[in-house]
Amino acid sequence: MNILITGVSRGVGIEICTVLLEQGNNIYGIARTHTDEFKNLEYNYKGKIHFKSFDLSDGDNVNEEVFKDFIGKNPIHGFVNNAATAYDDIISNLNLDRLKNMYNVNVFTPMMLTKYVLRNMLLYKVKGSIVHISSISVHTGYKGLAMYASSKGALEAFSKNTAREWGQLGIRSNIVVPGFMETAMSSTLSEEQKDRIYKRTSLKTVTSIRSVAETVAFLLSDKAESITGQNIHVDNGTI
Repeated sequence: MNILITGVSRGVGIEICTVLLEQGNNIYGIARTHTDEFKNLEYNYKGKIHFKSFDLSDGDNVNEEVFKDFIGKNPIHGFVNNAATAYDDIISNLNLDRLKNMYNVNVFTPMMLTKYVLRNMLLYKVKGSIVHISSISVHTGYKGLAMYASSKGALEAFSKNTAREWGQLGIRSNIVVPGFMETAMSSTLSEEQKDRIYKRTSLKTVTSIRSVAETVAFLLSDKAESITGQNIHVDNGTI
């Protein structure tokens, strides 16, 4: 299968790419930075993985840059919307420009990517699968994450309605809701802050990035052919 993935430079994105490559898929990866981690995958999986440097704040050029210049005349069987940026602050300090920038990356451009993924699937008569990566912050509150959580909540609503709209053609859309993971986005937290988050979970530990990636791969596969419009929590029992 040909899988389009955003945010492939590090962390969850790299792990999703790794799992899907191990399963024999072809990857079209998008990120702002062509990292050493991704270059290692390119070396180990020559011909199976492709990279495009693209800033997801630029939603106007998605069709030209991503679908015409990068993907070309290739069918897309799966789309993983993983890229995100975090705007963390308390609500009384909310800055509109920063909020708009986050929504461009987290919501508006992913919606435009979904538009053209659907058109690709329709053109090639593909019964494809779309997976958006959300956040546990949508479902349980964390101080300073209201704006970020709201952007991920918008994706959850968008995915559920995508599933309803296109299900009769065999196109599925689901959400993976990870719990707290050890990523660059969480690296600024102190050990005390992390420990408080862990204690809110049933398993009392950090969420496995590999577990998140394996869940994404499952939802992309035919093994999940009857799963659509769902939020799949991979969060160590936070809720």
